[in-house]
Amino acid sequence: MTRNPTLGQIVTKVRSKNAGPFWVTIDIFCGTEDAFTRVTEGLATDRVARLFAVEPQLLKRFDIADLRVVKFSLPRPVIQGAAADRDMHGAQYAALLEELALD
Repeated sequence: MTRNPTLGQIVTKVRSKNAGPFWVTIDIFCGTEDAFTRVTEGLATDRVARLFAVEPQLLKRFDIADLRVVKFSLPRPVIQGAAADRDMHGAQYAALLEELALD
């Protein structure tokens, strides 16, 4: 059985970062038109919402064709810097998304 490629195998870079105390932003740099098409068609927003355990209506998606970038913004599970915050800079989100197999 052949496994579908992961997002990290298709794109140039996946980066996540803090977007203030309440949000995290994830940027997917596709590099090529082909990669951008594969990501926009093969990465469903509801799958990303499930991966990060966020309600789909709270997940914001931006497909930026001119830059070949797909961007997601989502609310942080806890406020940045709170005692329960396990990723103050939001950097770990990218690693989870890179491992997701595309449809």
